[in-house]
Amino acid sequence: MIRVLLVDDQPLIRSGFRALLDLEDDIEVVAEASDGEEGWVLIKEHLPDVALIDIQMPVMDGIEATRRIAADPALAGVHVVMLTNYGMDEYVFDALRAGAAGFLVKDIVPEDLLHAVRVAARGDALLAPSITRKLIHRYLAQPLPTTRAALEELTSREREAVALAAQGLSNDQIAEHMVISPMTAKTHINRAMTKLHARDRAQLVVLAYESGLVAPRNG
Repeated sequence: MIRVLLVDDQPLIRSGFRALLDLEDDIEVVAEASDGEEGWVLIKEHLPDVALIDIQMPVMDGIEATRRIAADPALAGVHVVMLTNYGMDEYVFDALRAGAAGFLVKDIVPEDLLHAVRVAARGDALLAPSITRKLIHRYLAQPLPTTRAALEELTSREREAVALAAQGLSNDQIAEHMVISPMTAKTHINRAMTKLHARDRAQLVVLAYESGLVAPRNG
């Protein structure tokens, strides 16, 4: 059962998402909160698999709540998905840096919402390639030296796997490209995440672009 916690200051959004999620046999909404501080408290109490958190809220915004979740080892199993009204919200990249697994626009169709919750619960990133390119072009004009140095800890195969993950490939696709087993591909990704102190696959993608390991493509 995938346990979900909703954090949004708009009651209509919360009730709509809850109604959709509660219809699914494999998803359960365990609690709701109307601001980031309340959400932070409830997340520590309920330890959900997925927290759907609005970016802009009173008392404590979603980015700060996400930052606190990412910094708490006891909440390592909580995957944060940010909610935004706009696909290119100026705060989206800050949310990814803070530790979010990805983001969704609030007018998402029901099928995509359900898919997103299941993807996030598996620990995968919710970063569409088109959105990733826009974010990188907008926020990462130059690679960061400190991030480049961190990549030196990776083996050549780990760097190759990270580069492929940053292009949006799944573990199975990475395995096919590198002519290795899916389990070995997963091992490369997990080891890279550990060495780079990446909370999840989304942060690994951010690091790959920040370091210059992957260059944004036009389109």
